[in-house]
Amino acid sequence: MLRPVGSDSPLANIALGAALAASAVGFEWLLRNTAVTHMLGAFIGGAVGLLLAKGISEALFWIDHGDSRVAFMHSFILLVFPYIGAVIGGRKGEWLEPARLIALFRAAGPERHYKILDTSVIIDGRIADLCETGFIDGAMVVPQFVLKELQLVADSSDSMKRNRGRRGLDILQKIQKMSGVEVVISDLDYPDVKEVDLKLIELARTLSGKIVTNDFNLNKVAQLRGVAVLNINELANALKPVVLPGEVMKVFILKEGKEYNQGVAYLDDGTMVVVDNARKMISKTIDVVVTSVLQTTAGKMIFGRYLEPGGAQASATRSTQATSGSSTPVASPAPIVAKPADR
Repeated sequence: MLRPVGSDSPLANIALGAALAASAVGFEWLLRNTAVTHMLGAFIGGAVGLLLAKGISEALFWIDHGDSRVAFMHSFILLVFPYIGAVIGGRKGEWLEPARLIALFRAAGPERHYKILDTSVIIDGRIADLCETGFIDGAMVVPQFVLKELQLVADSSDSMKRNRGRRGLDILQKIQKMSGVEVVISDLDYPDVKEVDLKLIELARTLSGKIVTNDFNLNKVAQLRGVAVLNINELANALKPVVLPGEVMKVFILKEGKEYNQGVAYLDDGTMVVVDNARKMISKTIDVVVTSVLQTTAGKMIFGRYLEPGGAQASATRSTQATSGSSTPVASPAPIVAKPADR
């Protein structure tokens, strides 16, 4: 029987053993949620500090080791240097992540631009069209935690969520099959960060990349934390055609409006067009003169008035446009409404 205390009474030895066991369990519980890279960094830092302390002690061979002050200094060095090394190594453990290690030993060349895809933008689907047109360059990074979230949505009991999740997985497969588009599945994770949005921000910082999303809240949080964001909805709003009051356009009246004698149409980009005096023209393509344009947080709304064939107002408007040489935007007979996907 081991007796580390050296006492004949077993209670002191049992108490010491129980205290050591409790300390080991508590230490293991504290390290349970710590990233492997941080633990490895602390181990390497502590080992370097121990070697440095040993080297200093060996270099001071000429000092009188019988002096108590010298013995205290040796003990102080052996305790402090490994501790400082472990603390610094643990805090800088992210430099041991594979992506950063590869970047350190990579040959000098053109800098890679990473675009980290969010769950919402994958489900939305318009990212595939952007990749196909070539307007987005660099590698498309899909983190494992985003794939996990997509899988959870695809396995949902709600049929609508399940269809969105499966659509997101189909969109990823479509992007992977595109020529000239590089898709990288990243294994980097941050166990100490619970929310997916915050994990995306940390990954963008690690890779010095940009987050591609259409989530309004993620956009604002990332900007507050200094991370660049490419918002698909902002791009869609910027690409909407500019319409000025007085212009004439052809629209397909889809349904009646909220107010009396109004009709509602949609342009190709989903812009709503509210037309006065067009209730009787539902399911028909008509000429509309634009009266005003309203920009809202949800997008742009166009208000117009129906030009009855042969009317004096229609003739005057066409005559004015013919003189100025302005072009007439043409809307599709069927509305195509682009809506951002919910998380």
